[in-house]
Amino acid sequence: MNTSESLADLVAAEDVLLFVNAAITATGQREFRSGVSGGMDQQLSLDFLHTYVRVNYRRVYAASLALDINDHNAARIVLALLESAGEAGAEERRVEGRLIAARLAVLPPQRVYRLFGAVRRAGINNRRTRAIMRDWLAARPDLGHDAVKYRNGVKTAARHVHLRCPPGAEPLPEVGAFLFRPGKLPRYAHPLLDAWRRAHYEQGAVAEVPFTVAEGFAARHGMKRAVFLERAAPRMTRLERLRTQEQRAVEGLGPDADLAVMPLTRLALYVLALPFERRVARRAELTGALRTAARRAAGEHAGSWGRVHAVLDDSFSSSGSGQKRRRPLAVALACHYLLEALAAPGAYRGLWTSGRDDALLVRPWGPTPLGMRILDALEPGPGGGEPDGSGDGEQDGPVGAGPGGTEPGGTEPDGPRSTAPDRLVIVSDGWDNAPAGLAGEVLRVWRQRLDPGRRTAVVHLNPVYDAGGFDVRRLTTGVPTAGIRDAEDLPALVEIARFAEGRTGTAELYAYLDRRVARFTGEGDGS
Repeated sequence: MNTSESLADLVAAEDVLLFVNAAITATGQREFRSGVSGGMDQQLSLDFLHTYVRVNYRRVYAASLALDINDHNAARIVLALLESAGEAGAEERRVEGRLIAARLAVLPPQRVYRLFGAVRRAGINNRRTRAIMRDWLAARPDLGHDAVKYRNGVKTAARHVHLRCPPGAEPLPEVGAFLFRPGKLPRYAHPLLDAWRRAHYEQGAVAEVPFTVAEGFAARHGMKRAVFLERAAPRMTRLERLRTQEQRAVEGLGPDADLAVMPLTRLALYVLALPFERRVARRAELTGALRTAARRAAGEHAGSWGRVHAVLDDSFSSSGSGQKRRRPLAVALACHYLLEALAAPGAYRGLWTSGRDDALLVRPWGPTPLGMRILDALEPGPGGGEPDGSGDGEQDGPVGAGPGGTEPGGTEPDGPRSTAPDRLVIVSDGWDNAPAGLAGEVLRVWRQRLDPGRRTAVVHLNPVYDAGGFDVRRLTTGVPTAGIRDAEDLPALVEIARFAEGRTGTAELYAYLDRRVARFTGEGDGS
């Protein structure tokens, strides 16, 4: 009986983690090894997983909204929960309502309006759904701004929830007239609504409306791109400003992007888009920005992970697909700097599958000899963080450090590297092919023969979803694997990956999910 219950717990935990991995990595887009129908394969795979987990583990399905899943899958979960509300009890609906409201609050508004359109098309029009939509609309800081920028989305949502615009509830009456009776008012009191009206015939008003709307008016008026961008800059959002600066900087057409405010993974994507010569010329600036972003992402965990070794995949498959250009390599590069920040000072060693010793100049190239690099990472030897391990060259180490970020003399602060690392982190799509299967065999022998006491914590982080396997590709059954989309989520993903080792049951997993839900919805401190 106990054996049967343990097996059922293990199966349940594996099902839950399989879904979480998919919800983190899969976006319905093609991957490197996908065929022409790769995007459709992902959609079909996700359809099955969402239905399977919602029916069998509804509590976990809803709790996933509190985890670091991507926006694509968060929106799918919200839609599925609203559509199947009749399958849940009263208490389940209460918890789901709080989770949905909390998740909608952090989703990008354009994603939420797109979700509301899907709700309308699905015919979900019960009182609870309308209340959730009304509450979200009421919390928007400026509905007039949304009416201009997301006109069709606001219009659809207002129709679906029967949003009333009573007299005196400014600016709702004007928003209603703007959406449903355009051209009836000679002017609007709301500045953005009136700017939109004037932008049809007045170039000076173009820069007053939101950037994405202004681009259409600028093209209509034949405005020069440089002039338009200069005028529109004050009204751009942070991401719009970053996106514009990145594009112009990479093309060499304008000032460089503001690296100080870029998130770590986005910064890595920006660096990889630069030609090699520009990376070399700006080595100090780019490396400093990456390390600053990594320290910001590490937060309270900085320096707390002890001795950390990493195997990082820069093989040709890390080039990604046309829809995810260089994304796997960018995740690996961002993880490189984040793991350096998480490790104890001078106790980090990064090994690229290509053998490169300069992280700033990595590019997708060659096969994936994961097994050989894992051997290098696990093998004790003198010194720590040799030039071929650190990945940044001599100019790139911390202040006072020798080549590769070690202390002068090639030793780490706690002496020569005579023991295995405290943590081994592998960032790869899992396609070990030089020779095939060596990585899994190395890890199996290491765990069973050389480190049965698990002194070294090993985790595999995979940025690529395998639609055929309904999961991210794993190296071996004895090593936990977690999907990753943004390097910033690495500490949380390493925490949840431990449940995949089979040493904890569903009780611990559910307790962890409950803590995350409580913290996410504000019902507790999550401790």
